[in-house]
Amino acid sequence: MASKRILVVEDDPSIRRVIVLALKSGGYTDVTETADGDAALEAAFRTRMDLVLLDLMLPGLDGISVCRRLRTNPETAEVAIVMLTARGAECDIVSGLDAGADDYITKPFSKEVLLARIRAALRKDERRSEERLTLDGLLLDDGTHQVTLDGTEMKLTLTEYRILELLLRHPGRVFDRALIIDRISGGEKTVTERTIDVQMFGLRRKLGLWARHLETIRGVGYRLNEHGGAD
Repeated sequence: MASKRILVVEDDPSIRRVIVLALKSGGYTDVTETADGDAALEAAFRTRMDLVLLDLMLPGLDGISVCRRLRTNPETAEVAIVMLTARGAECDIVSGLDAGADDYITKPFSKEVLLARIRAALRKDERRSEERLTLDGLLLDDGTHQVTLDGTEMKLTLTEYRILELLLRHPGRVFDRALIIDRISGGEKTVTERTIDVQMFGLRRKLGLWARHLETIRGVGYRLNEHGGAD
């Protein structure tokens, strides 16, 4: 728990102190404090945070704007964000969630509720991280079944996607064609060893230079080479 990095963005020093003390009592010792939106962005871009506790009403850049910027920057897009605010109207909650917040807590709140919401947001963030596989500019998000390369979405067939996911989850392991079929086909008889070769050809063509990571083991099958190999 102590390894989790939390950024507290709150302009009221007394409230900020209460929040920080609550976090430390809950075992979160790596806490950064800021009082305005611009400083919050600077801190989040400088150091990878696991969670941001973000006040809605801030001097300068408001909480909604900060949240949107965190979500649109690739370096901070996956950070867990919990908004803290005295504005509890439905429209305010909707605005916060639409901006990308994971949760929304209205003031005043108890320490127990705050810590419980933080734990829930961090669990969600951990599950999200487990669903995302990355290598050399390629991102496979198993939660959305999307694959992007250097920010550009790749249009893959379902079989191409399944092969790529399998190899990304087991870098360095050699899969023969029969084992790939067993892992990805779900018992479908239409997937054959020839199908695997055709799908690998299409996958390499779509991935361009990145395809150097997809290595053919002659007479056996395929593996993912994290460092890029010669086929």
